[in-house]
Formats: sequence, C-alpha cells, structure tokens
Amino acid sequence: MIRAAIAVLLAATFATPAAAQDFAAGSEAKPWGLYAEAPARFTATVSDALCAVTGDCPADCGAGRRQMVLMREADGVLVFPMKNAQPVFSGAASELLPFCGQRVEVDGLLITDPDLGAENVYLVQRIRAEGAAEWTAANQWTKDWQAANPGATGKGPWFRRDPRINAAIDATGYFGLGLDQDAAILKGLAE
Repeated sequence: MIRAAIAVLLAATFATPAAAQDFAAGSEAKPWGLYAEAPARFTATVSDALCAVTGDCPADCGAGRRQMVLMREADGVLVFPMKNAQPVFSGAASELLPFCGQRVEVDGLLITDPDLGAENVYLVQRIRAEGAAEWTAANQWTKDWQAANPGATGKGPWFRRDPRINAAIDATGYFGLGLDQDAAILKGLAE
C-alpha cells in the first residue's frame, strides 16, 4: 500500500504537463547536437531531489552529495540538471549548489523524448539568481575537482587522475569484477 502511494506521488511529481510548454524563448544555449535537445530558458527554485520528493531538506541541499533538481516555476515540474556546460559530461551540482533554495533563471538544453523515457533532463549552460543582471557560466565542476584533488596532476582527462577512481580500479579492476577476473578478460582481449 505504501509503495503504491509513493509510486503515485512520484508519477504525479515527475509527470510532464499535458500541454507541454516551449521554453526556447530568449534562450542563448549552444546546441550539442544531442538527440531530442531543445534550447530552454526558465525560472526555477533550486533544491535537491530528496528534498523535493520526501521533504528531507537540509539547509545546504546535501552539500553536493545529492542530485540537484530545478522546480520549474511555469508548471511546477521537476527538471533534472544532469550536466553542466563543460564537455566532460560532469554533473551540475557544483553549478547549482551555491543557489540552494533560491529562485534562479537558467539557460541550457532540455532533452525530452517520452518514447525513450527521457523527461525533463536538463543541461545547464548558465545560471543567475533572481534579479541578478549577470549570468554565471556553468563551468565550475572541473575547478572544484581540481581544488579537491591538488595532488592529481598530470596529463589526460580528470577521471584518469582521480584518486577515488584509481582506488576503485586498484581494488576491483577496470571492470569491477575483481583483479583475477580483470586479468583474465584483459588476457583474452590481447589474444
């Protein structure tokens, strides 16, 4: 009974309105060439997903450990900002966390394809607090990563140097199946 009630609540919370709106007006978002992308600029309140769904709302939106969401003002739909403006396909928590609990205007790309189950997936490219004149580029993630990992120097993409990723590979191998299984797979690939 409780599971059914939660399922109904979640379906209502994440539902797309019957008359989907066009949020392209005024957007200056740069296209990525992704399937089902459309420019979208709208006003929303920044929150974290657990807060929006369950009411568990720490003042700091989980300090970057929770998935961030945008409660779109125009229709009350939860929008999931899954990426920032950087080509590294990093999340948008670094961009949105400073705006926790605030109304903001965002500009980016909205991905919607009901046939694929992609509803209200957002790639935020710029953000500004309500009433602010200047936009902030959504490119903070790698700066935050570098500040948190000052010893991870060297060439190559960040994930090749990330201590957490390297520790996981050292413990369970590249495939996450254990070092012995990893060695067998790599040997098979080399043959």
